[in-house]
Amino acid sequence: MTRIACILNPKARDGLSAKQWDKFEPALAEAGFEVELHNTQYPGHATEIAHSLSSGDHDLVVAVGGDGTVHEVASGLRGSSTTLGILPIGTGNDYARAHGIPTPKGNKFPEMQGAVDILVSGVDRRVGAFRVEGPPAKGHKSIPDPEHHLVDGEPEVSGNMVRWSFLEIDSGVTSAVNRMKNEGKFKWIRGQLKYQLLGIRAIFGWRNQPGWIKIDDEPGQKFTFSGLFCMSQCQTFGGGFKVTPGAYPTQGHGSLLMAFGLSKLQMLLVMGPLEKGTHVGKWGKISMRNATRLEVRALGEDGEPSNDSHNPTMFVNVDGEAVLTTPISMAYHEDQLSIRGAASIPNE
Repeated sequence: MTRIACILNPKARDGLSAKQWDKFEPALAEAGFEVELHNTQYPGHATEIAHSLSSGDHDLVVAVGGDGTVHEVASGLRGSSTTLGILPIGTGNDYARAHGIPTPKGNKFPEMQGAVDILVSGVDRRVGAFRVEGPPAKGHKSIPDPEHHLVDGEPEVSGNMVRWSFLEIDSGVTSAVNRMKNEGKFKWIRGQLKYQLLGIRAIFGWRNQPGWIKIDDEPGQKFTFSGLFCMSQCQTFGGGFKVTPGAYPTQGHGSLLMAFGLSKLQMLLVMGPLEKGTHVGKWGKISMRNATRLEVRALGEDGEPSNDSHNPTMFVNVDGEAVLTTPISMAYHEDQLSIRGAASIPNE
C-alpha cells in the first residue's frame, strides 16, 4: 500500500472538516493508501508536523483543510523533495482550485472521489514561493499573536517576522476583510457570501492613507492607499474571486494587481467584477503586471518612505492569514515545493 501522512485541521470550514474526514478516510483506503493521520491543535502546528515528516518515508504529505492548512503544511515541506497533496475541505480552497483539484460546493463535496483520484495518479509540479517580511500583527484581544516559525528563516530587520507565500499576499480592503473574518464577524455564514458581507463592512469603515510602493528595480512611487494590492501566483483567492485573472502557480513570477485611488463607491462597484475577473483596467485605476519583488511603506511626516507602520494599522495577508503589517517586503524564489495536482491546471 502507498503510505501517506494526512494533516487535518479539525477547525477548518468552521468545524465541518472533521465531519468530512469521515467520508475521505474510507475513500483513501479504497484507493490503496495506508493513512497516518495527524490532527492540528494550534496555529502553526501543521507547519511543525509537516517539517517533521519532510525527510520521512511517506509518499505524500496531504493537507486536509483550507488554504490556511495548505499554507502551513507547504511551509513545513518547503525546500524538501516531499510532495504536498491536498484534500480541500476548507472555506476558500483557492490553492487547490489553482492545481485543478475539485473543491466543495456549499456544505457538500460531490466530487470527493476526484480529489482522491488526483492523489493516486495526479501530476507533480515544482513551484516557487514569495519570501515575505514585515512587523508581526500583534495585540488583538481575540486573535493570538503570530509566532515565528524556525523553518521560515530569520528576518533581515530586527523585530520583523518572515512568512512564505504560495497563494497570494494582499493588503488594503481585502486584508481588513480577513482580519474581521478571523475576529469572528459573520461566522455563521459560509462561502463567498461571508466574504461579500465582510467586504461591504470593510469598505464603509475604510480610511485612506498615503503610501509608497517599489516594484522590482524600478523607482519607488507615492500613492493614496484606497483600494488594495495583491501579489499572487494563482488567479483566485477569497473563495473563488478572480483577483489576478490568468495567473497560475508554475508561471515563475508573481502577478501584481494594484487598485489605488478608488472611492468607496468604486470599491463597492468593483466587488462583482472581482468575482468574475473583469475588473482590470476599470476607471483607469486598476492594473495588473508581472513582478518578482515588492516593497510597501507608509510615508513619514516629511513625506518620504518611513520605517514606521501605517496608522491606523495596515494589515498584510499572507495566504489568507492577516499576520504582518507594513512596512512590508517580498521577493520571489524559484523551486521551493512539489505539489500534486490535476493533469492540466487552469491557465497553464
